[in-house]
Amino acid sequence: MLGSSRDALALCSGVLDQLPAEVDRGQLGTELFAIAALLDSEKVLRLALADSGQGIEVRQNLATQVFGPRVGPNASDLLVTVVSQRWSEDMDLVLSLEELAAQAVLAVAQVDNTLDSTEEEIFLFGRAVDQSAELQMALTNPATAGSTKAAIVEDLLHSTATTATRQLLEYSVSHLHGRRLDAVITRLGDLAAAQRQRMVAQVRVARPLSDSQSQRLIAALTALKGRNVRLNVEVDPTVLGGVYVVIGDEVIDGTISSRLEAAHRAILG
Repeated sequence: MLGSSRDALALCSGVLDQLPAEVDRGQLGTELFAIAALLDSEKVLRLALADSGQGIEVRQNLATQVFGPRVGPNASDLLVTVVSQRWSEDMDLVLSLEELAAQAVLAVAQVDNTLDSTEEEIFLFGRAVDQSAELQMALTNPATAGSTKAAIVEDLLHSTATTATRQLLEYSVSHLHGRRLDAVITRLGDLAAAQRQRMVAQVRVARPLSDSQSQRLIAALTALKGRNVRLNVEVDPTVLGGVYVVIGDEVIDGTISSRLEAAHRAILG
């Protein structure tokens, strides 16, 4: 991807990272893959949504009209953000949707504690492909239907692989877009490794954080941990004020309620 597309993907990835904890990222990933697959096959629609010569509102309205009834509100809202960006090539929009879908699937694997297994399975699948010319031929033959390629992957992985591994590889090998198979598998491994470097901070506050407050907290926690941090914010009036953060094995209690409790104990002591 060229510069404008890379910047657009980075922005959309940031939006995905900041979605609330209650969002079903598994469903989101599935729906984003479905949107990408449709746009891959519908060139006229893809060109219309990626055409920066069209007004942003025109592209947003088109995306909402076409996909709003077909997918959930989170996928629809994220798609609106995606089509609002400037893309160097129309296929960059499809590739970016696929990458966002993969990130959503990997986020679920992280929560389910299967991310390490997923990363290893993707690596081992890549090695199996490298070592088998017959397998490479079967998965890269343009005359072979995508569904057939996905079935081959399913047979190879059996039921022992994680859900994330199966979903990512079955989709990716059937949507190569002219790319080298080994490059696609390597990219999935890179995305899994990048997801492992993210941290999720569970935050409790009395009132919703403003955008500026969220960004300051993210910056502070990122500097503290040296890793990218995503906030899962819960509004809890019992904290009264301040913020309560659990990140990794560390607890940061800056709430007014805890200060009052500490003062109460001091007085009784």
